[in-house]
Amino acid sequence: MQKILATCLIAAAITLAPGAAQARVDVGIGIGIPGIVVAPAAPVSYEPAPVYVEPPRPVVVAPSYYEDWEARAWREQQWRERRWREREWRERHRKWHRRHDDDDDD
Repeated sequence: MQKILATCLIAAAITLAPGAAQARVDVGIGIGIPGIVVAPAAPVSYEPAPVYVEPPRPVVVAPSYYEDWEARAWREQQWRERRWREREWRERHRKWHRRHDDDDDD
């Protein structure tokens, strides 16, 4: 008996559950009565006020800092190498004099 009752309850739940998903056809009847029709106003256009635009300033093209960056980079590299050579020469010269000056004292 319980099996029959459970089966009936499940069948009822299955039957009632997809109620919103059922397809249906609605028929509507409308009677249209036109209301008062007002013609739109004619468009009004105004000319804009004249605008004074200042003429552009002349453009002057002159060499800038960045145009000759390769030459500047090369000069800087040469300067650094020259400074390095001078330091190396002085250091070697000092060492040479230290060695040879000590020999003279003996």
